[in-house]
Amino acid sequence: MSNNLHPRICLVEDDEIMGESLCDRFSLEGFQIEWQRTGKEGFHAISNKNYDLVISDINLPDLNGEDMFAQLLENKRTLPAFIFITGYGSIDRAVRLLKLGATDYISKPFDLDQLVEKASQLCPSQTADGTGEALVADALGISPVMRDIAQSIPRLAKLASTILITGESGVGKEHVAKLIHRHARTGGDTPFVAINCGAITESLLESELFGHEKGSFTGAAKARKGVFEQAHGGTLFLDEIGEMSLSMQVKLLRAIQERIIVRVGGETPIPVDVHLICATSRDLKKMVEENTFREDLYYRIHVIRLRIPPLRERKEDIIWFAKLFLGQCAQLSKELHLMSPVAEHALLEHDWPGNLRELKHSVERACILSHNQVLDTEAFFDDGSLNYAHPPEVVATPANDGTLAHHLQDCERRFILLGLEQHHWHFGNTATALGISRKNLWEKMKKLDIHAKTGTEQ
Repeated sequence: MSNNLHPRICLVEDDEIMGESLCDRFSLEGFQIEWQRTGKEGFHAISNKNYDLVISDINLPDLNGEDMFAQLLENKRTLPAFIFITGYGSIDRAVRLLKLGATDYISKPFDLDQLVEKASQLCPSQTADGTGEALVADALGISPVMRDIAQSIPRLAKLASTILITGESGVGKEHVAKLIHRHARTGGDTPFVAINCGAITESLLESELFGHEKGSFTGAAKARKGVFEQAHGGTLFLDEIGEMSLSMQVKLLRAIQERIIVRVGGETPIPVDVHLICATSRDLKKMVEENTFREDLYYRIHVIRLRIPPLRERKEDIIWFAKLFLGQCAQLSKELHLMSPVAEHALLEHDWPGNLRELKHSVERACILSHNQVLDTEAFFDDGSLNYAHPPEVVATPANDGTLAHHLQDCERRFILLGLEQHHWHFGNTATALGISRKNLWEKMKKLDIHAKTGTEQ
């Protein structure tokens, strides 16, 4: 998988019109696409570069797609996903390629929207976990504030040895910590060690942090390294540091200042080299004022602060993440689910007190329990947690001629206008929230006689 935010595609296609059309569409959809015009060029590019997906015509002028794929297999390379484009007379070849390990094929003439959908499902960087386990490489969302945070991470990771991440529970603080770790420690496989300070009793926390010597307390049958030693040369992530007692804060402060620890029951100072990242969902400054958090520790860990806003403050990310979670569920269950427009509106209006963790669980529950491909509002909020004040008006007065076609067109127009208003007429964000491309949004606006406001971003 590539390390870029946008999935990387290699297109092997000799037809100029087809190639330009595919490049334009995939670029609009946010993919990075490189176009190779011959089989030999494709073979060379795929052999020497990392792609998330290859889309290749079978009938190429010099080296056909089947031979190119066979030669790549002979090189015993780990190949990206392959989608082959085939004409009517090449179906047998496509079937043979599937048996050899190709991912899929699509026959001419094909639906470009379906090809884009296939590509989105196959590219690894289009799926996410949302709470820190396997999120998009470097992707934190599409909202401006999260894009700014993502852009700042590489610099902070290399310059700051201590970082504080704040934000409500479930916003993805550990995921941000892992991104910082990846950018900070590029010289090999270095450890990332995480510990939740609020989930361990005070009597055990000291041993978890600094380790202990054999016989230092009842049950200490052998010496054990603490997380500071385990993270040596890498990153130590102290989650919910605000839950730590004042007495433990004193011991932690000394370890952070000197980068030296002493195991429980031991006497030997042990130097540790760790990139320290702390996180909390509490207001540490207020805790300092209330004398429940040490001021000297606060300023020691508050060198650089990253605040991760809750979902209710970055609504652009809600539908984006929901679709990523749907894609992840589809990969596991092999069942593709879509959201109804009413459900999308409900997701946007919900407060999400549990943030991304709650959204992820809501999507997973909907995919597991719903028997319908199109998920409605009840599928996401069957536990009564829906809390928006003004549900969308779905059934309106029919159009003047009373036909279903005109009524559906009217509903579509009102829904697109609603999306544009919610995203302040930012076409890129609106298209993403609606699950369509910018080009498709423009076409629909033209068809439905929706005119852009003067001065809005296009």
